[in-house]
Amino acid sequence: MIVIKTENEIIAMKESAKILSDTLKLLAENIKPGITTKQLDNIAYGYITKCGAQPSFLNYNGFPASICTSIDDEVIHGIPSKRRIEEGQIISVDAGVFYKGYHSDAARTYAVGKVSELKQKLIEVAEKSFSDGIKVLKEGIRLGDLGSAIQKTVEENGFSVVRDMVGHGIGVKLHEDPSVPNYGQAGRGLRLKAGMTLAIEPMINAGSYHIKVLEDKWTIKTCDGNPSAHYENTVLITREGAEILTA
Repeated sequence: MIVIKTENEIIAMKESAKILSDTLKLLAENIKPGITTKQLDNIAYGYITKCGAQPSFLNYNGFPASICTSIDDEVIHGIPSKRRIEEGQIISVDAGVFYKGYHSDAARTYAVGKVSELKQKLIEVAEKSFSDGIKVLKEGIRLGDLGSAIQKTVEENGFSVVRDMVGHGIGVKLHEDPSVPNYGQAGRGLRLKAGMTLAIEPMINAGSYHIKVLEDKWTIKTCDGNPSAHYENTVLITREGAEILTA
């Protein structure tokens, strides 16, 4: 069931999104060679709870941490650990905040020190594909219009869009209807309405779009070992366009 948010619900979601946005800024300041992914997780947990909120991911379907930390060829759902990040790697940080009964969800991919041209381009194209996608958003367009715009940008730059993992609606629940693919055909799919809130999250690979789940049953990697980047925001559909709540 798709939930159209009321004005008061949107206000609550903006408050949740503000905490999440500030959390990601804090994490970005601490991403440097030598820090462990568990230390980043502790930073996120400390800040979110200090704000009177809860990490959306902690214990969600058994996930054991507050954030997902995915390095290089890890696409999403990497579990924070004692692993230290190294110069030249890229790390995607995916986080969610639950505040006053509403969730927000966002992800960024960061360069750890100086990275290869390929990895830097991958980070930039992931963000650009998101930006190009939301340019088409407004009440009345179809989900295929969004997916098609994202896919076009990604593939024009020589990368691929992950097919098996998609974005989603968000609100009282972390994952609500509808599913939001990052690929598709313009003019097809569900028609969007003002008041819908979506987590739009291109996941793009430098090689093939095929992915695999590791033995921990959470971490997802590219099948060919090429790096992957992830960029996500919680977005509100309006009559005229879209508002990024986790800007």
